[in-house]
Amino acid sequence: MQDQVNAIPVAQRRVPWNKGKLTGAKPPLRPKHVWSIRTKLQIEGRARDLAMFNLAIDSKLRGCDVVAIRVEDVAASGYAADRATVRQKKTGRPVRFELSEQTRQASAQDLTRRMPCPGQSCPSPT
Repeated sequence: MQDQVNAIPVAQRRVPWNKGKLTGAKPPLRPKHVWSIRTKLQIEGRARDLAMFNLAIDSKLRGCDVVAIRVEDVAASGYAADRATVRQKKTGRPVRFELSEQTRQASAQDLTRRMPCPGQSCPSPT
Protein backbone atom coordinates (compact mmCIF):
# COMPACT_ATOMS: atom_id res chain seq x y z
CA MET A 1 0.00 0.00 0.00
CA GLN A 2 2.79 2.38 0.93
CA ASP A 3 4.49 1.70 -2.41
CA GLN A 4 1.45 3.05 -4.21
CA VAL A 5 1.39 6.27 -2.16
CA ASN A 6 5.09 7.05 -2.70
CA ALA A 7 5.00 6.15 -6.37
CA ILE A 8 6.08 8.89 -8.75
CA PRO A 9 3.06 10.18 -10.65
CA VAL A 10 3.21 9.82 -14.42
CA ALA A 11 3.29 13.23 -16.14
CA GLN A 12 0.21 13.86 -18.22
CA ARG A 13 0.84 14.69 -21.83
CA ARG A 14 -0.04 18.32 -22.48
CA VAL A 15 -1.38 19.28 -25.86
CA PRO A 16 0.90 21.88 -27.53
CA TRP A 17 -0.74 25.29 -27.98
CA ASN A 18 0.06 25.29 -31.69
CA LYS A 19 -1.08 21.75 -32.48
CA GLY A 20 -2.87 21.75 -35.80
CA LYS A 21 -1.93 25.36 -36.55
CA LEU A 22 0.13 26.51 -39.51
CA THR A 23 3.65 27.26 -38.29
CA GLY A 24 6.52 28.87 -40.11
CA ALA A 25 6.23 31.28 -43.01
CA LYS A 26 2.67 32.19 -43.91
CA PRO A 27 1.47 32.53 -47.50
CA PRO A 28 1.32 36.11 -48.80
CA LEU A 29 -1.96 37.99 -48.99
CA ARG A 30 -3.80 37.65 -52.26
CA PRO A 31 -5.00 40.78 -54.06
CA LYS A 32 -8.62 39.99 -53.14
CA HIS A 33 -7.66 39.87 -49.45
CA VAL A 34 -5.83 43.20 -49.72
CA TRP A 35 -8.84 44.82 -51.38
CA SER A 36 -11.27 43.41 -48.81
CA ILE A 37 -9.15 44.76 -45.93
CA ARG A 38 -8.88 48.18 -47.62
CA THR A 39 -12.64 48.29 -48.23
CA LYS A 40 -13.42 47.35 -44.65
CA LEU A 41 -11.09 50.05 -43.27
CA GLN A 42 -12.61 52.65 -45.61
CA ILE A 43 -16.17 51.74 -44.65
CA GLU A 44 -15.33 51.92 -40.95
CA GLY A 45 -13.64 55.31 -41.46
CA ARG A 46 -10.33 54.22 -39.94
CA ALA A 47 -8.05 56.63 -41.82
CA ARG A 48 -4.92 55.98 -39.77
CA ASP A 49 -5.20 52.19 -40.03
CA LEU A 50 -5.88 52.44 -43.77
CA ALA A 51 -2.82 54.66 -44.27
CA MET A 52 -0.64 52.27 -42.24
CA PHE A 53 -1.95 49.22 -44.10
CA ASN A 54 -1.39 50.82 -47.51
CA LEU A 55 2.09 51.90 -46.43
CA ALA A 56 2.92 48.37 -45.32
CA ILE A 57 1.75 46.93 -48.65
CA ASP A 58 3.66 49.53 -50.71
CA SER A 59 6.90 49.35 -48.75
CA LYS A 60 7.04 45.58 -48.06
CA LEU A 61 8.79 46.43 -44.79
CA ARG A 62 8.77 44.35 -41.63
CA GLY A 63 6.08 45.20 -39.09
CA CYS A 64 8.54 46.76 -36.64
CA ASP A 65 9.76 49.10 -39.39
CA VAL A 66 6.23 50.08 -40.47
CA VAL A 67 5.11 51.08 -36.98
CA ALA A 68 8.33 53.09 -36.52
CA ILE A 69 7.60 55.29 -39.56
CA ARG A 70 6.88 58.89 -38.64
CA VAL A 71 4.71 61.40 -40.45
CA GLU A 72 7.84 63.33 -41.49
CA ASP A 73 9.14 60.23 -43.31
CA VAL A 74 6.12 60.11 -45.59
CA ALA A 75 4.80 63.69 -45.58
CA ALA A 76 7.54 66.12 -44.61
CA SER A 77 5.82 69.29 -45.82
CA GLY A 78 2.30 68.28 -44.84
CA TYR A 79 1.69 66.57 -48.17
CA ALA A 80 2.29 62.91 -48.92
CA ALA A 81 5.44 62.44 -51.00
CA ASP A 82 5.76 60.22 -54.07
CA ARG A 83 8.70 58.31 -52.59
CA ALA A 84 10.00 57.65 -49.11
CA THR A 85 13.17 56.20 -47.61
CA VAL A 86 13.25 54.27 -44.35
CA ARG A 87 16.22 52.62 -42.63
CA GLN A 88 15.49 49.04 -41.61
CA LYS A 89 16.13 48.11 -37.99
CA LYS A 90 17.31 44.57 -38.67
CA THR A 91 19.73 45.21 -41.54
CA GLY A 92 20.41 48.92 -41.12
CA ARG A 93 20.02 49.40 -44.86
CA PRO A 94 17.89 52.19 -46.27
CA VAL A 95 14.86 51.07 -48.26
CA ARG A 96 13.41 53.43 -50.86
CA PHE A 97 9.86 52.79 -52.01
CA GLU A 98 7.19 54.53 -54.01
CA LEU A 99 3.84 55.40 -52.45
CA SER A 100 0.81 54.45 -54.50
CA GLU A 101 -1.97 56.93 -55.14
CA GLN A 102 -4.19 55.14 -52.61
CA THR A 103 -1.51 55.43 -49.94
CA ARG A 104 -1.01 59.14 -50.64
CA GLN A 105 -4.77 59.75 -50.44
CA ALA A 106 -5.15 57.79 -47.21
CA SER A 107 -2.13 59.57 -45.69
CA ALA A 108 -3.47 62.97 -46.73
CA GLN A 109 -6.87 62.14 -45.24
CA ASP A 110 -5.24 61.06 -41.98
CA LEU A 111 -3.08 64.19 -41.93
CA THR A 112 -6.05 66.53 -42.43
CA ARG A 113 -7.87 64.74 -39.62
CA ARG A 114 -4.90 65.22 -37.28
CA MET A 115 -3.93 68.79 -38.19
CA PRO A 116 -5.00 71.52 -35.78
CA CYS A 117 -8.10 73.30 -36.98
CA PRO A 118 -8.17 77.06 -36.36
CA GLY A 119 -11.17 78.20 -34.35
CA GLN A 120 -12.76 74.79 -33.86
CA SER A 121 -12.16 71.60 -31.97
CA CYS A 122 -10.60 68.74 -33.92
CA PRO A 123 -11.04 65.00 -33.43
CA SER A 124 -8.44 63.27 -31.32
CA PRO A 125 -5.79 61.14 -33.10
CA THR A 126 -7.18 57.94 -31.55
